[in-house]
Amino acid sequence: MIEPGNPLPLGATADADGVNFAVRSSVATAVELCLFDAAHEQVATFELPARSDDVWHGYLPRVGPGQRYGYRVHGEWRPESGLRANPHKLLLDPYARALSGRFEWNDAVFDYVPGAETPRMNTTDSAAFVPLGVVRSADKPLPRRPAVPWAETIFYEANVRGYTMRHPALAEAERGKFAGMKNGAVLDYLQALGVTSIELLPVHAFIDEHHLVRRGLKNFWGYNPIAFFAPDPRYGDRDPVAEFRDMVAALHDAGFEVILDVVYNHTAEGDFRGPTLSLRGFDNLAYYRTEPLDPGSYVNDTGCGNTLNADHPAVQQLVLDSLRYWHQTMGVDGFRFDLAPVLGRHAHGFSAAHPLLTAISDAPALAGAKLVAEPWDPGPGGYQLGRFPGRWAEWNDQYRDAVRRFWRGDSGAAPDLGRALRGSAEIFEPSGRKPVASVNLVTSHDGFTLADVVSYEQRHNEANGEDNRDGHAHNFSRNHGVEGPTDDPEITAIRRRQRLNLLATLVLSQGTPLLLAGDELGNSQHGNNNAYAQDNETGWIDWSGAARDPAFLDAVRALLNLRRRTPLVHLPDYVHGRLDLGGNEVRIEWRQPSGAAMRESDWESGRALAMLIEERAGADVVSALLLLLNGREEPCAFRLPPIPGLTLVFASDAGVRGDGGQISVPRLAAACLTLGPDA
Repeated sequence: MIEPGNPLPLGATADADGVNFAVRSSVATAVELCLFDAAHEQVATFELPARSDDVWHGYLPRVGPGQRYGYRVHGEWRPESGLRANPHKLLLDPYARALSGRFEWNDAVFDYVPGAETPRMNTTDSAAFVPLGVVRSADKPLPRRPAVPWAETIFYEANVRGYTMRHPALAEAERGKFAGMKNGAVLDYLQALGVTSIELLPVHAFIDEHHLVRRGLKNFWGYNPIAFFAPDPRYGDRDPVAEFRDMVAALHDAGFEVILDVVYNHTAEGDFRGPTLSLRGFDNLAYYRTEPLDPGSYVNDTGCGNTLNADHPAVQQLVLDSLRYWHQTMGVDGFRFDLAPVLGRHAHGFSAAHPLLTAISDAPALAGAKLVAEPWDPGPGGYQLGRFPGRWAEWNDQYRDAVRRFWRGDSGAAPDLGRALRGSAEIFEPSGRKPVASVNLVTSHDGFTLADVVSYEQRHNEANGEDNRDGHAHNFSRNHGVEGPTDDPEITAIRRRQRLNLLATLVLSQGTPLLLAGDELGNSQHGNNNAYAQDNETGWIDWSGAARDPAFLDAVRALLNLRRRTPLVHLPDYVHGRLDLGGNEVRIEWRQPSGAAMRESDWESGRALAMLIEERAGADVVSALLLLLNGREEPCAFRLPPIPGLTLVFASDAGVRGDGGQISVPRLAAACLTLGPDA
């Protein structure tokens, strides 16, 4: 017999004698707990006997970890009014820690009758086609964290499946799995590369969109969640939760942070025509933002059909509880928030002081977590770069575009490049933040890979089945004379050099660099700049680049090592004139190739420039970094400043030559000289 139990914690909580079940719904007239066996047959049903405010709860003795379960919610079904309670739809517990079974597209998963002329409740049972929650024992928090300082952080963005599917050292059972990410060969590679923080694309349980399944495709990236506490079963074997924790522990032991890309802006239930899987059936109007005069329709600020209602306390609690769980119990060191303005949206627009953003920033349980916003969404006023709270860093797309435009050869690109190199002070300093708040990137999962930035000028997304209309139309890319692959040695050489130019600019800028996994290997997606549906060799990293061009990989490693041992590349604050650094004085100077200071007219027409960062103790230069960028189509001679001991430590082309007091840099090439104890 089921007992009243407790309203908190939400979810299924096991003790020695049974399990407490608690779930939230303000619209239910009754909530049924349904138990299933290993064959996914429903074997028992219990009506939750107690309600505390909007939480329905019950304690079931003699039930324990491993029990599969779901819910049915009784109440009003008036979809035109936003009321979607339909007891024929089995609902996944929003707090389920583990899942059993896979989602299958079938008419039964819709709470309405598909194709009916007028809305009618669908009375077909959906249980056979949806995943179940699984009761778990409480996991102990993972004990050790690397706690990499922001100034030393180098993000490395990877997809668990894409990173491991073609790795030559992995066993078949490890490919595409959490287990592959903790393989010793992978860890050794990452350590040799020199990154610090592994940023994983979403691992929360997700489903494949209907339109992809109809085309024979799958969701590869994972930005279509159905559960915010459970890892997706496709990344595990027998126990994805334990296997995720094992992966995190191994990465921690190897010295890496683990950053999760999280999607708290929408769910896979889509628009009003989508399936009813969880939140919609429990409390549609609480969890989702609906049109003020049409509660049956969803606000679509995400472009994915629905938008979580960040104003509602239930959503705020769900997000905070999920973040605390992944940080404390699952060991995650930080989060990159997809379409993060949704977390700060009121009905009238975005606010950096939104209660949810404030709660995330101030939560004691998240005090040690890195917080990174993708500061845009497709909704009105959705571009919010530079406007997030003080604890947050942000992906900086203006940095990406400035660097790409300069090396592409755009006229007038030098001023934006200069601002990007010094950490985008105009964006982040007004809110009191430091250069580390700018997460600098030249590529990411969303867009061309680095090899494709220098090989394609048009997107080639035909394989996605959307008539090549999806993905970015403006990529600030250059193919150097041939669209796509070529055997022309001159084009191949300039493309390779341009990849190094882009990476050198990224690594030697003020701010926090982010590298896309595979860029150091020359990985290509064949011009597809929206590979979200390419769960195949297009989306999987090609590891053969390490053997094909080992010198390029060595150059990337050397760049990352140069950043680590050069404090002037990650200054603690913005430099305006002079910056005090432990009693010494730091300044940044911009120079023409002639050695003269850059004037305003030089910036507007400049295609070659030098950035000099000096640290002085009195009149003596104790450390320096000189970055030479030649974006011209002809070689350029840079006159060196009168600093004895400057040493060439990086060149994107072997043709860089020193001659007395100057350095000759070939067309479209970069070089760096340093002075310091490790130069």
